[in-house]
Amino acid sequence: MKIFALVDCNNFYASCERVFDPSLKERAIVILSNNDGCIVARSNEAKSLGIPMGIPVFKQKTVIKKHNVAVFSSNYQLYGDMSKRVMDSLGLFAPDMEVYSIDEAFLRLDYLQPRNLHEYCKTIREKILQWTGIPVSIGIGPTKVLAKIANHVAKKQTDGVFDIQCQQKQDEILKSLEVKKIWGIARGLSERLNSMGIYKASELRDASPSIIRKHLSVVGERILRELKGQSCIDLETIQPKKNIMSSKSFGKLITKKEPIEEALSNYAARACEKLRKQNSRTQAVHVFIQTNGFREIDRQYNNAITHTLTTPTSDTRIIIEAAKFCLSRIYKHGYRYKKTGIMLLDLIPASLEQKQLFVDFDHRPGDHLMNIVDRVNKEQGSDTLFFGAQGVNREWKMRCGLRSPRYTTQWNELLTVR
Repeated sequence: MKIFALVDCNNFYASCERVFDPSLKERAIVILSNNDGCIVARSNEAKSLGIPMGIPVFKQKTVIKKHNVAVFSSNYQLYGDMSKRVMDSLGLFAPDMEVYSIDEAFLRLDYLQPRNLHEYCKTIREKILQWTGIPVSIGIGPTKVLAKIANHVAKKQTDGVFDIQCQQKQDEILKSLEVKKIWGIARGLSERLNSMGIYKASELRDASPSIIRKHLSVVGERILRELKGQSCIDLETIQPKKNIMSSKSFGKLITKKEPIEEALSNYAARACEKLRKQNSRTQAVHVFIQTNGFREIDRQYNNAITHTLTTPTSDTRIIIEAAKFCLSRIYKHGYRYKKTGIMLLDLIPASLEQKQLFVDFDHRPGDHLMNIVDRVNKEQGSDTLFFGAQGVNREWKMRCGLRSPRYTTQWNELLTVR
């Protein structure tokens, strides 16, 4: 029988901030979205204060000041690096693993056959905390859906681990769990189930598979069978992306073309890093530009263009030039721009690239240069090496005045011990 464990980092962004600042322990923490606009993550202490998710931070200023809530800009370099450390550590305990999100991973434990699953998962939890400083909760179940449900229960357990394999435990939990809270049941599906008189997870589990399949397709039937303990959804391997997108809003509205070119060049560089990481090449570049649609007093303009490359490439220099060419075609003077972005289209594996006459695919200097850039930036920190088109001052950058140091990825922001 298959045995899955879902490992979920508790309040991940807030936990990352606490790793390097012990004074934040038990203090309410909120993390802000791009440009310090809305609250996108909260510690348990912040949740207990009634601070909602997604609300503009200025609407919570009174609560934040009254309760001395710590407020941070998003620090994605720190969060991404800490996530990698957690996932690498988990891989030592269960090589058969699916990284589901930045703070979640499914493990297959039946291959390991530990004598005591609960104790083994407690050991995993203790080691992850010891090695990375990140607290995790672990739910154990015979299917991925049940392991996900078990994880919600685990967060309320003293030892952070819960095994839902006992049939009596399953019955009790599924009878009280609303269908809208089941992993894989979106709002539309839950409303459809409610219209059929199915409100609880136990009612979905006990329904007719054929009827559920008729009304909710094979997706609904799979979830039903997973609730019954029949594994239908196995671990998934990470597939290369077919398109790669890179885009962010500016820190302020911009009218001049030059800073927009700088921003677009930076987004192109980030997209190319991801492209090379999955060993792919792009065959086309799509660029868009837009004003702020919420500012009714401003003139509005949105446009986009796609440019096909003559040769598939992952060379940042070529893609930056293509992006700037696209921008020159759609940029219009006299508008206050809020956002631009780039999408790399029609990606193909580098190994499948079609050979062309007069092109030496085995000795292209661009590939060697890009490998050097990627390696240096990985070892010395992001943007240690960058292209002139990316600019230096970068007046367009997002607002992140409350960002904590990038302790693990920037040499000049390393933690100082006195």
